[in-house]
Amino acid sequence: MSRIGKKPVAIPSGVSANIDNGILSVKGPKGTLTMGLSDLVTYELDDAAIAVRPVNQTKASRSHWGMQRTLVSNLISGVTEGYTKVLEITGVGYRANAQGRNLKLQLGYSHDVDIAVPEGLEVKTPDNTTVEISGIDKQKVGQLAAEIRRWRKPEPYKGKGIKYRGEFIFRKEGKKK
Repeated sequence: MSRIGKKPVAIPSGVSANIDNGILSVKGPKGTLTMGLSDLVTYELDDAAIAVRPVNQTKASRSHWGMQRTLVSNLISGVTEGYTKVLEITGVGYRANAQGRNLKLQLGYSHDVDIAVPEGLEVKTPDNTTVEISGIDKQKVGQLAAEIRRWRKPEPYKGKGIKYRGEFIFRKEGKKK
């Protein structure tokens, strides 16, 4: 039994949900999100909550159960609160600058790295060493943060690179004489 799947997802006031032709659409104060529904689980929509149940007791149906409930929960929290990821850049000469719908990174390469910001996301650089990515779709926010981090992963000796805020970088001891 899925402990997560058993709990129905509460729909707060100001949010409306609709199931039509195998698509769940959720509309809230920050925008609208949609998700395709799985055939292995059933979705029960009432005024106060969305309940997710497996169609039968097969292994495939039970494995989709908790994940589908989490995806529904992410839609509802996305249209009410939104999501934010903060990246920190560490290193001499490493900088970030948001310019409209582009993010320009200087990461020690012979060229600047330009990253196009997808629709629905907002990127801010409060200072040159911090990048804040925000939006209503959790998957898009996390994907853009991972693509930015991939350009310079933190290295274990000096800690230079791009890391998530709050991420612990295991540090190694350098050479001994």
